[in-house]
Amino acid sequence: MVGVTSIPSPAISADDRSHEVDHPSSQVAHFSTDQPLPLDCGVDLTPFQIAYQTYGELNADCSNAILICHALTLDQHVANLHPLTGKAGWWEIMVGPGRPLDPDKYFIICSNVIGGCMGSTGPASINPATGKVWGLDFPVVTIPDMVRAQAMLLDRLGIDTLLCVIGGSMGGMQVLQWTAAYPERVFSALPVACATRHSAQNIAFHELGRQAVMADPDWRAGRYFEQGTLPHRGLAVARMAGHITYLSDAALHRKFGRRMQDRELPTFSFDADFQVESYLRYQGSSFVERFDANSYLYLTRAMDYFDIAGDHGGVLAKAFAGIQTRFCVVSFTSDWLFPTSESRALVHALNASSARVSFAEIETDRGHDAFLLDVPEFFDIARAFLQSAGKARGLTAKDG
Repeated sequence: MVGVTSIPSPAISADDRSHEVDHPSSQVAHFSTDQPLPLDCGVDLTPFQIAYQTYGELNADCSNAILICHALTLDQHVANLHPLTGKAGWWEIMVGPGRPLDPDKYFIICSNVIGGCMGSTGPASINPATGKVWGLDFPVVTIPDMVRAQAMLLDRLGIDTLLCVIGGSMGGMQVLQWTAAYPERVFSALPVACATRHSAQNIAFHELGRQAVMADPDWRAGRYFEQGTLPHRGLAVARMAGHITYLSDAALHRKFGRRMQDRELPTFSFDADFQVESYLRYQGSSFVERFDANSYLYLTRAMDYFDIAGDHGGVLAKAFAGIQTRFCVVSFTSDWLFPTSESRALVHALNASSARVSFAEIETDRGHDAFLLDVPEFFDIARAFLQSAGKARGLTAKDG
């Protein structure tokens, strides 16, 4: 008989996840009905909340604040244990004492995006109008909507201007939106491994993931919470497909090659014979323990809609006309999801806008995920850029 190994059900219960959706292990900013969030789809989201984490202390003149914008499958837990997985923060390699984003110098903020599932209002949250989970009744959100919500959070925190906004991938898109929408509030920007619009290929990969989720019979047209199911198989497949795009062929070959998983000969089945198969199945099963399937649909769609030039008559330079923000644009040679050509197009537009911009293409075989990994050249560039921005803004040695 031909064997088949299925993707296991998540170990974390739906109750654990539902708690983090509306009552997260984070600080929470609540916005009542008199403070609606206007969305690009034409509706106001109200009431809503934003979950966020902070590291370090805000100085007296509020000049040392740095906003980290997280990527698609990440959240606000940058440098602390994740409440669902118990794992270390996703950017502890960058955030911490003595590291480029040093909380002894800077006040660091990261919020869960609107549409997410770790405490900010999204499709897994309770709709106050019905008392039920929003599901697909939740309005479609965009990158500009996410940034608009972040601006409201900063207003609540009393921060007018950010020393820097930094992020990679979807986080980098948010960085660019910040500079286009609120240039006067951003002293410096560090967009990493991103683009000013989503490519047709990337939209296609996202559609593949969304269809995997929606094809899972346990998805139940987005009403799985109400019906006591979870589309973990579809979401796991979506994660597996997406994760492949974050890597490079060289990185996969170096890490796995064609090595077998705990065996010397093939099983002549559909079990995970190869190490790379086992790795992808692990990535899929661990992802469903901490992420909501509908949030995956909404956030991938937000990335698909992102197009700064399209919002400015098709001319990218117009988005940055007269901008005073200092930029450091970073790409990686093996990133085929957001290739260097996309970063160069951004740099050319910034140059055409007479913006102050530096650019670094870092040679590495680690693919798109390089910004999350141990790449010393990236750390050195980020540290130097932040120190230069701090000096230009007049921070003391202690403050940065």
